[in-house]
Amino acid sequence: MKPIKLLLFVATLFTVSFSGFSQTGADEDKLSLNSGTIDNQFEYILRKSGNFRGTNGEMYEAVRLSMFLTLRAHTIDSLKTIRKDLVDTQIVVDSQTKEISDLKANLANTQNNLEQTNNEKDSMSLFGMQMSKTNYNVLMWTIIAGLLGLLLFFIYKFKNSNAITKQAKLNLAEIEEEFDEHRKTALEREQKVRRQLQDEINKQKTKK
Repeated sequence: MKPIKLLLFVATLFTVSFSGFSQTGADEDKLSLNSGTIDNQFEYILRKSGNFRGTNGEMYEAVRLSMFLTLRAHTIDSLKTIRKDLVDTQIVVDSQTKEISDLKANLANTQNNLEQTNNEKDSMSLFGMQMSKTNYNVLMWTIIAGLLGLLLFFIYKFKNSNAITKQAKLNLAEIEEEFDEHRKTALEREQKVRRQLQDEINKQKTKK
């Protein structure tokens, strides 16, 4: 503890003690050199000391050496006690300062964890990458729309191919029908030609 702070503390202590003494109006019977505050002990010595006028005309207080030494010892003890209290207080302050620093660090970590949790809550993981829910929804709906478009395209192509297949089958059936008709007609012509040829052969045989 710095000496200036110690002196200020002692002066404040003496002032408070003196004010309390003035307000209570303690009389000499309550004053003692071995008890009470340092201010009361000073007051006791002042009242027990004698006064005389010096050669220069100034007034002086004569204090017994034993009383002065006792007061000095009490003052030193009080200062030691005050110094110890100040050291203990400083230890408490340092401990509280460390606790405050630890609390601030924990608060910062908690805030970081909270922000990370909020970010994770507002985002989705896709292929190991974090994406915001908005971008994730846009991507998902884009994929769905693309797949739906492909499905509609394949349905269109299937219907178109089915129509073409049906038309081809219909054309094939017509061609087969025409071929059967043509084959039937050709067969009838062949039979007719054969009959004609047979008739000519029979006529030739008859003429002979």
